[in-house]
Amino acid sequence: MISNSKPFSIIFSFVGFLFLASTFGTVISDPTVQHSNPHLLTNQTFKPKQELIKLKRLRTYLKNINKPAVKTIQSSDGDLIDCVLSHLQPAFDHPHLKGMKPLEPPTRPKANESTEIRSYQLWTVLGESCPEGTVPIRRTTEKDVMRASTLQRFGRKIIRGLRRDTMSNDHEHAIAFVNGEEYYGAKASISVWTPKVTDQYEFSLSQLWIISGTFGDDLNTIEAGWQVSPELYGDIYPRFFTYWTSDAYQTTGCYNLLCSGFVQTNSRIAMGATISPTSSTDGSQLDIGIMIWKDPKHGNWWLELGSGQLVGYWPSFLFSHLQEHASMIQFGGEIVNSRSSIQGFHTSTQMGSGHFADEGYGKASYFRNLQVVDWDNNLVPLSNLHLLADHPNCYDIKSGKNNVWGDYFYYGGPGRNSKCP
Repeated sequence: MISNSKPFSIIFSFVGFLFLASTFGTVISDPTVQHSNPHLLTNQTFKPKQELIKLKRLRTYLKNINKPAVKTIQSSDGDLIDCVLSHLQPAFDHPHLKGMKPLEPPTRPKANESTEIRSYQLWTVLGESCPEGTVPIRRTTEKDVMRASTLQRFGRKIIRGLRRDTMSNDHEHAIAFVNGEEYYGAKASISVWTPKVTDQYEFSLSQLWIISGTFGDDLNTIEAGWQVSPELYGDIYPRFFTYWTSDAYQTTGCYNLLCSGFVQTNSRIAMGATISPTSSTDGSQLDIGIMIWKDPKHGNWWLELGSGQLVGYWPSFLFSHLQEHASMIQFGGEIVNSRSSIQGFHTSTQMGSGHFADEGYGKASYFRNLQVVDWDNNLVPLSNLHLLADHPNCYDIKSGKNNVWGDYFYYGGPGRNSKCP
């Protein structure tokens, strides 16, 4: 790690703000519970009517977010994948996109690998696919929404107040980052695992962050990677996901296609769908390539999964600072630790593979071939890579460089252990 303290004051400010976003933990009360307080009993008599109103709002929301499908595919993990006409996807509910159609593919950054079409998702295992002219969208169910504390918070990261000390927050990270220049994208290959998540309202993720703005209300981020989130998806499978915000997670942005914003162009990749297969300890290692870059012609931020599979784009008008360029790129892992404040001990939720970085290939999770996109749309190596682990006894990170993997790092950990009580 570099001794200069300036980058670390910046990164601590960012993660202290960025990862204040928490999962939604309010559980709907059980109407069968008996109360001795007569005021509670009085309120209870009105609850059926209130619940009917909530149910009506929920179903109206689902009708708006789940677009008419020309074909529906049942995945073995329980997901329903709807094939929706591309011009009817949620993005085109946005006032600036109404009546428009998806843009043509942009020019890829130079030095990108040759195109290779691979299937990474479980719903395609049996050869199923969506017709041309449609996009696959994971159907949102009543159960999905009901796991959130409110309808307004479903599919969003929630701010619980600004703290700049990451050690006091329940989000913990092991990350590598670069800053100090103008960045027009980033690329990496990320190994995929199925980490153990020990609480419904915790998660474990590995992703890229494209960041710009100050660390106040104008923070802009674009995020993509894989995550295990029982609250958002209702299971423990690793899933491909995206997120965006232009106001520090206050009112803008969402996961995947759960609001108007990201425009999908791919008929084979479903946002929020299960990734399969995954890596195994001392066995085969599966990684996915993710690249995000700014189209020099139109200024939109495009997403690619694997080598050559364009997923879609975030229109530039969604952002303020990211209309120009990014000022920081991050790679790495994040978990939510809800146990310390509630039960007095650290969570056993795993990051990455659940193994520490020193355990290396076959055990530890990794990012490899880290690159950024420069002003001339070139993929270039990193300079001045910094490392940060909030709680290295719980989750750590170790970097390296060679001719095959370029810049890379191992990261992760088991969470609670003898050195992380």
